[in-house]
Amino acid sequence: MANACLITEIQRFAINDGPGFRTNVFLKGCPLKCVWCHNPETIDAKAQVFWKKRLCVQCGACMEACPTEAIQPPIDPVLAQSEGVDYYKIDLDRCNHSMQCAAVCPYGALEITGKLLTVKEILDEVESDLPFYKNSGGGMTLSGGEPTAHPDFAEKLLAGAKARGLHTCLDTNGYCSWDILQRLLKYIDIVLFDLKHTDPEKHKQWTGVDNALIMKNLARLTQTGVETWVRIPVIPGFNDSIEDHQAAVEFLNGLPGKIHRVDLLPYHNWCQDKYGWLGLDWPLGRVEAMEPSLLEIPKEYYEMSGLKTTIGGSGFEDAN
Repeated sequence: MANACLITEIQRFAINDGPGFRTNVFLKGCPLKCVWCHNPETIDAKAQVFWKKRLCVQCGACMEACPTEAIQPPIDPVLAQSEGVDYYKIDLDRCNHSMQCAAVCPYGALEITGKLLTVKEILDEVESDLPFYKNSGGGMTLSGGEPTAHPDFAEKLLAGAKARGLHTCLDTNGYCSWDILQRLLKYIDIVLFDLKHTDPEKHKQWTGVDNALIMKNLARLTQTGVETWVRIPVIPGFNDSIEDHQAAVEFLNGLPGKIHRVDLLPYHNWCQDKYGWLGLDWPLGRVEAMEPSLLEIPKEYYEMSGLKTTIGGSGFEDAN
């Protein structure tokens, strides 16, 4: 349905996803499965349920409401922890995503992630912060998940934003047909383009896909004249070595058109609760967050090669 899409969050007053104060709209569904994904609830295109154990009193209301008997019988969470049992309340193999469990939970322990919203509903909320955009040079950033996985909806949302005079950014992993990206560019002021790794095998190992299409799209994008910010999520053990940064610099400087800036985004683990709420194991859950100062030397390397570079991607720095 091109006029509506599942949205996990509309995040207001964001400052790291384009210039100024921005409202980030997170679409649900992504073709990549990045090991480090900080928004795991946006990967699956279907609505899901967060189970927040600390709020659950095991009252059994959800178990009675579930039409497929996917809710497991109550268990003492303290006892489960003492016995080393990795207890998760919902049997994902039996769940049919009816969301009836969340509807009857009186304590907010079950929360639906993924709300169907129309273009108008989203834009009305985004536009409510128009004074902040005007004063800061901000606007709407379309993110995810992956917006290009919903090309018709993304096009209508971006076109609607431009019709209302809003500045627009597209945050994309670039894994889509060029035709889709080209369609959206008509309504985009800045593209925030992820570059995860230049090596195709390592890229596939950590994201589920190789990078040939992504790198080809980035090369074509630089030739369109659309302002392009390359964002590199720096992940320990994946792309944080000097050799990895050298390869990225060589690739970026070899592109046929202009890169307006590079944002080095240090890995963080603030999302680990989300994996638990979804009943998922996170391989990087015990990896410590990266201190931003560790990227000062790589930042200098990018800048010495002529690439304007930030750490963290603040939208209040000069992007020109």
